[in-house]
Amino acid sequence: MTITAEYPVRPRPSRPATVTPIRPAAAPARARLDGIDLVRGLAIVLMALDHVRHYFTDVRFDPTDLTQASAPLFLTRWVTHYCAPAFVLLAGVSAALWARKRSAAELSRFLLTRGLWLIALEFTVVYFGWNFNVRYESVHAQVIWAIGASMVVMAGLVRLPRKTIGLVALGLIAGHNLFDGIRPEALGPLAPLWQVLHAPGIIAGTTVLVLYPLLPWIGVLAAGYLMGRFWIEESSEERRLSLLVLGMSLMAGFVVLRLSGVYGDASPWDPRSPHPLLSVLNTTKYPPSLQYLLMTLGPACLLLALVDRGAPRGLGWLVTFGRVPLFFYVAHIYLIHALEVLVGQALGFAPYDLMRSAQPAGFGFGLPVVYLVWLSVVAALYPLSAWYARVKAAGRGWWWGYL
Repeated sequence: MTITAEYPVRPRPSRPATVTPIRPAAAPARARLDGIDLVRGLAIVLMALDHVRHYFTDVRFDPTDLTQASAPLFLTRWVTHYCAPAFVLLAGVSAALWARKRSAAELSRFLLTRGLWLIALEFTVVYFGWNFNVRYESVHAQVIWAIGASMVVMAGLVRLPRKTIGLVALGLIAGHNLFDGIRPEALGPLAPLWQVLHAPGIIAGTTVLVLYPLLPWIGVLAAGYLMGRFWIEESSEERRLSLLVLGMSLMAGFVVLRLSGVYGDASPWDPRSPHPLLSVLNTTKYPPSLQYLLMTLGPACLLLALVDRGAPRGLGWLVTFGRVPLFFYVAHIYLIHALEVLVGQALGFAPYDLMRSAQPAGFGFGLPVVYLVWLSVVAALYPLSAWYARVKAAGRGWWWGYL
């Protein structure tokens, strides 16, 4: 799903202008890259929890609706909010690491072609995994689409000076909520473009539901790209300090903005809610508000600092998952959906009703079963992911960068 940072860098002849004018430094140690993979792997595992909940839950209301949801149900959904921001941020970091000994033209070409490849996967392989049919009755533009399209835009941004990229990243992350009041229908023929950029919803005249508008995600990818300098320029101590300061600053910004409500999220927290503290955490994901991004990216940076020396004992399995994110993403969707179909058929539900992304009426289980299925899926995919990680590490073809 993301550009992984594990590929060996082979000696190359000198090139014209390199991507970023940073001082030469030794290649990041494997332990440092293990930390990146660990955070990515944790995000993948949490994403699997959300998708198991989607297919196996007996709940038919939004789990973030605190007027109906219990605290365990809300937190089961809420903890998975960290997945997409971590994926996109680390995709940017990995792009910077990949480009250390390559030219701007090489990086731009790779981002463009891999971005287009991810978009194609979203609407073919991933679509079929969600629906088990090829009728395109309802197509969801989700996280793979967002990463791919953001990479396409980033292919142009990497040609610009770093300060310009920083201004673009800051403007998109912090400023996109200024445009929340603009409705697609007010823009006439430009309405579909605005939905792709900022306003989630079904594009008129199509079956495409845009769940991940691009504006903030392009900014997050660009921010991750700039953060790559922490692993390229800085020493271990400097990098950990940079990540700690950045993470704490983002979290402090979340607390100030969320409690004050002056800007950043169209849904303020409600002190009269049945769960006031959970209401503070209940930020807007579609599209991700500034507060949502601060809430998720801050802890991600702190975790990167904590695991910078390498994976703690007992967590190496997360590193394995983080090295093969795209493989795991596709495989876990097919496995979870196939399990839902098998279980549903055993319980007497019609096969066609089970081969859709929405569960049939009357099907589903409580949270204990959801967690049991989730752990089973993760355990089942580990040996396959470990095998694929070994094959990928030994691969020397150019195509491995796209897988």
